[in-house]
Amino acid sequence: MKDDELIILDFLPTGHAASRKSEPTAQGIGRKFLNLLEIALREGTQIKPGDELYIGEKERDKVKYIKGRIRYDGLTSFAKSELEVVIDKLISEGEERFVNFFNVAGPVNTRLHTLEILQGVGKKHMWAIIKERKVKKFESFEDLKKRVEMLPDPKKMIKKRVIEELKESDRYRLFVV
Repeated sequence: MKDDELIILDFLPTGHAASRKSEPTAQGIGRKFLNLLEIALREGTQIKPGDELYIGEKERDKVKYIKGRIRYDGLTSFAKSELEVVIDKLISEGEERFVNFFNVAGPVNTRLHTLEILQGVGKKHMWAIIKERKVKKFESFEDLKKRVEMLPDPKKMIKKRVIEELKESDRYRLFVV
């Protein structure tokens, strides 16, 4: 599962300070699968955080090669601060995908439901979501908040969950592949 689009979190014009090889490097997050990646850029390429680059299988105009996946701890401090803004943007743009998660989430095992993995969702909220989605599928975050009483902001719950998954602090993966 590879991303075709990368959203830049940080640009290092000469690469990492500790690196032997001095080449323009960027850190970013994949648009679809939310993978953290580090890429080497072609000489003379100028980019800034928030830019989107093509990293798919076809001809790449700005990307020399993909160095590989990186862990959350490997991000620069600027990239970490930019990450929350970018994830917020991705959740807003892909609202349908994330709302659909609430419509189709099922049990993990006999004691745990996928919805309960989200921070702020306990048994009561889980059953309320399941009951409401049987009546009618959720159409938006707003619809979800209206129909499920006292539910914390779904967008914030998803954002926290994505960051937790990127930090690899939990064994369950819901959004990051």
